[in-house]
Amino acid sequence: MASFSIDDLEAIVRARLAEGGAASYTNTLAAKGIDKVAEKFGEEAVEAVIAAVRRAPDEMIAEAADVVFHLTVLLAVQGISWNDVMAELDRRTGQSGLEEKARRTAPT
Repeated sequence: MASFSIDDLEAIVRARLAEGGAASYTNTLAAKGIDKVAEKFGEEAVEAVIAAVRRAPDEMIAEAADVVFHLTVLLAVQGISWNDVMAELDRRTGQSGLEEKARRTAPT
């Protein structure tokens, strides 16, 4: 089992964003703005869907890694941490997923 964690990834992404410089893919992507970061995340998500539909486990692993990386960059650019995301997931564990979804989509 890998010892690399989402916390490790987040620390690397945040360090590269803080360092700046054209030598970092993370930094050059972020420098293009949040719209470009979001677009890249979307592209990677679509590629993961395609790999899943193709039932290609090796491709799925690679694409899932790309999705997690690009989501981490997107979160960091917005000032959101994985701890924030996990706190939201933790908040949701006390209720049925169907109930939680209904509350989010209910008209106000």
